[in-house]
Amino acid sequence: MTENQAQRLIVGISGASGIAYGIETLKQLRTAGIESHLIVSKAAMQTLKQESSMSYAELQDLADVHYSNNDIGAAIASGSFKTAGMIVAPCSIRSMSEIASGFSASLLSRAADVVLKERRRLVLLVRETPLHAGHLQSMLELTRMGGIIMPPVPAFYTKPQSIEDIVAQTVARALDLFAIETDKLQRWEGQGTSV
Repeated sequence: MTENQAQRLIVGISGASGIAYGIETLKQLRTAGIESHLIVSKAAMQTLKQESSMSYAELQDLADVHYSNNDIGAAIASGSFKTAGMIVAPCSIRSMSEIASGFSASLLSRAADVVLKERRRLVLLVRETPLHAGHLQSMLELTRMGGIIMPPVPAFYTKPQSIEDIVAQTVARALDLFAIETDKLQRWEGQGTSV
């Protein structure tokens, strides 16, 4: 991986509940010195209004570069634009299904498709429960294509004191999949007992 490629990550935010994951992803990338390229779906804009006091302009300001979800001519729509990959946080079932089928109806799904075809890392924080067989089939297909399905399941060994602690740990763990180190990740060190 080249230095430039290692310093860029595409961040997709789709319309599932959990906009806090996308916001925290952008914050941690900025702290880590990683260039972020943001795409926000139309449904995610609605979720932002329902779940956060942050404006859309403030969300965009957290990213180094931001794109309209309709901008199919954006740099991130081409495999020749080098990145470390893409995270979709949160990822709706609709976005996951588009990506799994290769149906690039938006820049978000097109950028994810490019990441897969270029054999780069794609991490989807799928926010849905319970799941039916169709959801699971799409997850299996994406895994076979090289994607990583990472439902944002809390880690309680960290003894979180707030929702913010849970979100920060989950995002740090997702970024760890790209070998991006942040100061928010608490690693499991084992219990230190011997036999």
